[in-house]
Amino acid sequence: MSKLGKFFKGGGSSKSRAAPSSQEALARLRETEEMLSKKQEYLENRIQRELSLAKKHGTQNKRAALQALKRKKRFEKQLTQIDGTLSTIEFQREALENSHTNTEVLRNMGIAAKAMKAVHENMDLNKIDDLMQEITEQQDVAQEISEAFSQRVGFGDNFDEDELMAELEELEQEELNKKMANIRLPNVPSSSLPAQPDRVPGRMSSTSSSAHRSRAASSRRAEEEDDDIKQLAAWAT
Repeated sequence: MSKLGKFFKGGGSSKSRAAPSSQEALARLRETEEMLSKKQEYLENRIQRELSLAKKHGTQNKRAALQALKRKKRFEKQLTQIDGTLSTIEFQREALENSHTNTEVLRNMGIAAKAMKAVHENMDLNKIDDLMQEITEQQDVAQEISEAFSQRVGFGDNFDEDELMAELEELEQEELNKKMANIRLPNVPSSSLPAQPDRVPGRMSSTSSSAHRSRAASSRRAEEEDDDIKQLAAWAT
């Protein structure tokens, strides 16, 4: 068994030690990341310093230049190892964070389920059905009350429709009589027209045609007035 395996086996053999919480493990992983990041920065500075020394000695002191390059190589190797370790720790930290999140989600869902169960224990489906039925009945009552309030209430409106119609017809007949009394009919002459004196034939024909047109116009007006009287009579009936 390797020394590393013995070390981890020895560290985990104590049954009395309690396992750390996820928060404690995350805090330690972050501390380790911070420590390795500082070591990484230190190694990068040392690499630059050794590279500067190698350039400084160059051909003047080859031994010192080679020693500087050797140290540079060792520091670069350590830097590569730290990069790999940081990647592993970052992966482990992310996995632990996800596990912690899942644990919290599961715990909260369990609490919610217990709360829902406690709420439902105080509920009876039969009581809920009775309550909904009562609410429906009260809504129907409220609707009937609203309809009763909205109905038109007639105080003193009990009149005979036939009497009202007869009175209305009398008023219409009176109005028609007034309109017919205001109509002026044309006066029809009772005697024949006086004899016309003898005139020149050309004048006589002109005068006779004018009289004919006047009689035709009077006849048309009389017919139009008769039509108006007929329309008023039809409207009244």
